[in-house]
Amino acid sequence: MTIVIPDLRVRVFGIRHHGPGSARSVRQGLDEFSPDVVLIEGPSDADPLVMLAASESMEPPIALLAYATGEPSKAAFWPFAVFSPEWQALQWAAKNGVQARFCDLPAFNVLADQGIRTVREGDPLSELAAAAGFDDTERWWDSVIESSSGADSFDAITEAMEALRETVPIDEETAHREAYMRQVLRKTLKDGAERVAVVCGAWHAPALVGALGPAAPDARILKGMSKVKTSLTWVPWTHSRLASASGYGAGITSPGWYHHLFTANDKTITRWLTKVARVLRDEDLPISSAHVIEAVRLADTLAALRSRPLAGLSEVTEATRSVMCDGNDVLLDLITRRLVVGEALGTVPEETPTVPLEADLRARSKTLRLKQQAGAKNLDLDLRRDIDVERSQFLHRLGILEIDWGTPADSEVRSTGTFRETWALQWKPEFSVSVIEASLWGTTVAAAAASRVVSKINEPDITLASLIGLLENSLLANLPAALSAVLESVKTVAALDHDVSHLMAALPTLTRTLRYGDVRGTDVTALIDVADSLLIRICTGLAVAVTGLDDPSAEEFRDHLDKVHSAVMVRDDRDASARWLQAMAGVIDRDDVNGLLVGRMVRLLRDSGSITETAAAQRLSRALSVGSAPTAKAGWVDGFLGGGGLVLVHDRALLTLIDTWVRQLREQDFVDTLPLLRRTFGAFEAGERRAIGQAVRGGRRVETTVETDTRRGRAAMAVVAEILGARV
Repeated sequence: MTIVIPDLRVRVFGIRHHGPGSARSVRQGLDEFSPDVVLIEGPSDADPLVMLAASESMEPPIALLAYATGEPSKAAFWPFAVFSPEWQALQWAAKNGVQARFCDLPAFNVLADQGIRTVREGDPLSELAAAAGFDDTERWWDSVIESSSGADSFDAITEAMEALRETVPIDEETAHREAYMRQVLRKTLKDGAERVAVVCGAWHAPALVGALGPAAPDARILKGMSKVKTSLTWVPWTHSRLASASGYGAGITSPGWYHHLFTANDKTITRWLTKVARVLRDEDLPISSAHVIEAVRLADTLAALRSRPLAGLSEVTEATRSVMCDGNDVLLDLITRRLVVGEALGTVPEETPTVPLEADLRARSKTLRLKQQAGAKNLDLDLRRDIDVERSQFLHRLGILEIDWGTPADSEVRSTGTFRETWALQWKPEFSVSVIEASLWGTTVAAAAASRVVSKINEPDITLASLIGLLENSLLANLPAALSAVLESVKTVAALDHDVSHLMAALPTLTRTLRYGDVRGTDVTALIDVADSLLIRICTGLAVAVTGLDDPSAEEFRDHLDKVHSAVMVRDDRDASARWLQAMAGVIDRDDVNGLLVGRMVRLLRDSGSITETAAAQRLSRALSVGSAPTAKAGWVDGFLGGGGLVLVHDRALLTLIDTWVRQLREQDFVDTLPLLRRTFGAFEAGERRAIGQAVRGGRRVETTVETDTRRGRAAMAVVAEILGARV
């Protein structure tokens, strides 16, 4: 090992990123060393943003975001939590009036070569953990460093890292980063700094201690590095995004636990297990103070048995599983998600530099009282209220921009009205990048959403169904500027599209949008002509479209039939309904149409009153009596009955026809048709199947005989009586 002669002007604090013990030790070390400059691992071109860290409205977890100007998808994050040593160094510098600077490779170098990247390192500490007898690096660091902090530990950490670096090769990226750190340190000393503190990852500490040597070798390492124009800002972050399981490989799997370690100054384990009890009580579980006391005792006992100074996360987790969860891993997983990982969303000051779209999004959110938060939350909207209509339009606009802060959800409130919407709200840190990407379309949410819709219209492979979807979204988002352009495009594409199935796929969505005039007060007059035009073309082309379809194609077309029929009936327009029913009536007597479709259209015409129940029964009778194959007959039955069996419950004549046909099938014909019949009848509700079975038996209920054991019954009743305190 090389003997290092320390530079007394420089103190290197080798830390673990997001380590509460390291953070506490850094605060103590800075107090003792009292530097006049603090250099912190982070992109050096973010120095203009350092002053914002002193703002009272800056609340971790937050992250530095760097993105390529003009190409926001190329981005990188540098996260900070309240227990991050780097953040504590920034806070110490602000409190003591000391200059703080970042000293790592600038973001313009990082993004030029590596594109979308989350700053991360490997896990060189795994070898030290293994040497200490730990099978988990997290447990080793937690036991050795995080549970017992102190400024004196930095020299030992640096010495251990130096020994480890002799056995692990240094990759090119690390060489570039450390060369740049040394260059920044040289310049800082040259500018007159007398006492410089360097806060960096423990892995880099050996490269910065001792004499720095000449600058020429480092200059050669950095020569020729690629650059790209970048923009930087602070953005909110979350604890879950700090966890390695969520994609940020910082070697931290328990940010909620680490936050607790850093903020709980005394009775750490007791306070933690009290939080656990509170979470379980919120789930209506009977957790008492006695559970907490016993869990604390067990955690302390496990730590003593393992020769650890304090109980760590592993001891606390085992105590929680045994005492509070009764070995139930489902409950333990709940604790892990709610507390060990946790969910907290940071905030950044309003003066943080950002794109105009982000500023408009914040302003609109504040006006509409929509708070960005990390945890999922359902929002029920009543579209009869003006503010809820505006919220709905705002969330739909964000959806068009692919900023999925809110996603449609099922309401827990029972309502059959169309005036209610439910959204699942959850803000995620990556939305910050999505906002920057969306800023290419406009400076406000409304303008950007309208521009995005217009851009999609002009895509060369746009389909009619996609255009109708854009039309619906434009109405939901109240984008009149885009609506006219979408309508014109719909008319053009519909006129050129001769595939009836495409037209049928588009009509239900278009018809659904016609209802917005009632629900939201939206003017949908312009859509009526488009809907009528589509329906006329569907009815005209229906006879050709259903000709000669095989069974798989007929099944797909049946779905189109059902949706178009439902849309036309919901619209409740007399002329449109008559046109559609007449088109189906003109097809049902043809022999070149698949029986599945004929049966379906007969059922739809019967349900709408266009043909009588007697006429429908006669058609079913003819379909089952002609000399076609049994499987073809089964297809007709499937088309007629598919979707609901109540017709057989209430129409005994139809039931008798089908029952007679099934009973008269030959054995092989029955075997051939059974799968299709099972699929048809298996789709019925359980009550419908039960009622059909009773009707086939002539309305008689099957009597069941239950044998009773009097002796065992008396014994059971005696036990129940004793429990209730009654006498038998």
